[in-house]
Amino acid sequence: MEKRILGLDPGLAILGFGAITCQTSSPLAVTTSGSVTGTNVISNPVTLLDFGVIQTQAKTEMGVRLCTIYDDLHTLMEQLQPDLVAIEKLFFYRMGNTIAVAQARGVMILVLAQHKVPFVEFTPAQIKQALTGMGNADKYEVQEAVARELNLEQIPKPDDAADALAVALTAWYQI
Repeated sequence: MEKRILGLDPGLAILGFGAITCQTSSPLAVTTSGSVTGTNVISNPVTLLDFGVIQTQAKTEMGVRLCTIYDDLHTLMEQLQPDLVAIEKLFFYRMGNTIAVAQARGVMILVLAQHKVPFVEFTPAQIKQALTGMGNADKYEVQEAVARELNLEQIPKPDDAADALAVALTAWYQI
């Protein structure tokens, strides 16, 4: 069964997105003896659909920035029509920045609710663990894993888009 997963890396200035199509199960056939055999073996169970960023300008009023995220994410949801959205959980490092990102995250969740699309959340450590096997992997190791898993010749840019693809892949590993 094919499933579309949209990964989101929350941010106010830059919100990364990455969409993948994945196979959630291989088609199987049951013989008369009860044994299971694979049919139509899937050679690449996950493929890249799209990636990029939604950007807002720093000197723009907060309400306008949130409206940009709202409008652009609505458009993205209509274009990609994901079955599931995966979001990176907030990482608290500077309170001023965290509040702004939390506001953008609230807009994201509103858009998902309006589209009636379920979402899951993962911490940075969960994403690193899922992609590299190490919860303390560095950013470059995670990005290399994204490129390898999606059979890409180079790491997706900008970093926020690569991070969003990592979140989407983490969700795929969980289903």
